[in-house]
Amino acid sequence: MFRYVFKRLAVMLPTLVVISFIIFVIIQLPPGDYLETHIAELESQGESVDPEKIEFLRRQYGLDQPFAVQYVRWVGGFFHGDWGYSFEHDLPVREVIGDRLWLTILVSIATIIFTWIIAFPIGIYSATHQYSWGDYGLTLLGFIGLATPNFLLALVMLYLANIWFGTSIGGLMDPQYLDQPWSWGKVASVLEHLWIPVVVIGTAGTAGMIRRLRANLLDELEKQYVLTGKAKGLPPAKLLVKYPLRAALNFFIADIGSLLPSVISGAEIVAIVLSLPTTGPMLLSALQSQDMYLAGTFLLFLALLTVVGLLISDLLLAWLDPRIRLQGAAVQ
Repeated sequence: MFRYVFKRLAVMLPTLVVISFIIFVIIQLPPGDYLETHIAELESQGESVDPEKIEFLRRQYGLDQPFAVQYVRWVGGFFHGDWGYSFEHDLPVREVIGDRLWLTILVSIATIIFTWIIAFPIGIYSATHQYSWGDYGLTLLGFIGLATPNFLLALVMLYLANIWFGTSIGGLMDPQYLDQPWSWGKVASVLEHLWIPVVVIGTAGTAGMIRRLRANLLDELEKQYVLTGKAKGLPPAKLLVKYPLRAALNFFIADIGSLLPSVISGAEIVAIVLSLPTTGPMLLSALQSQDMYLAGTFLLFLALLTVVGLLISDLLLAWLDPRIRLQGAAVQ
C-alpha cells in the first residue's frame, strides 16, 4: 500500500506541472489581455484612455514579459503563498477569493450530505421492493427530478421561500450581513438561506444517484452469493448490508474524484440565478474578462482536487471491495 501511494504521489507533481502549463496556455490563447479588454470597454463607453497609464499597468502586472517568464513567476508564487494578482478586482487573488471559498465549500458539502441522505434509503427501498407501488412512485419522482432544470427550480424555490418563510430572495445571507465580519447572527442568516441552494443543486444529483444505486443493487441481489447467503439462513438485513450493498457502493466511492472539484467550482448557473457569493460565478467572470491569474488559480485548484480525489477514491475502493487489488498480481 505504501509503495502504491508513493508512486501515485510521485506522478502527481509532474502531472500538476503539465496541467498548470496547459491552463496557462489556454488562458492566454484569446487575443489580447485584460488591459486591452478593459480599454475596449472604456472606449465603447466614450471614456478616454491614458496610454502612459496603461503602459505602466502593463509593466506593473508583468504583462510585457515573455510567456515563459509570466508562467514561471505565476507557478513559483504558489510555493510561498502568492496566487497572483487579480486585475479585475485590483486585489491579490488570495484576498479576492476570501469568504467565497468557504461559502462554496459549505454549500457543496451540505449538498453532498443532502444527496446521500435522500438517495441511500430511497435507492435501497426501490431495489428491495422492485416493481412495487412504492418503487413506481419513487421512480416517477426521480424522473421528474432529472427532467426539471435547476435554474427553473431555483426560481420556484426563491418565490416559495419568500412567501412561506419570509426569506429574503437571493444570496446566502440577509443584506445587512454582506461584507460584515462573522457573528452568530450572520451564521444564523447563512443557515436560514442555505437550504434553498442545497435543495436546488441536490435535486438532479439525488435523482441520478437513486437510479444508479437501484440498478447496481439489483444487479448484486441477483448474484449467486446472495442466494447462497439466503440458503444458509443469514438474516435479510445483515445479508443486504454486509455483501450486496457494500459492493453496490463502488460508484459512490469512485465519484469522489469528481465531487472534490465541485466543492470549488459549484453550480455556476444556479449560483447566478440565486445570487450566491460562491466561486462559480467568479470563475466564469474571470474567464470572460481574461483575468488570467484569478482564472488560472481556480482551474489549478480544480486539477489538484481532481488528482487528490482520484487517489482517495482508489484507496477507498481497495479497502471497501476485496475484489479490487492495488497490485496487478495474476489470479491463480
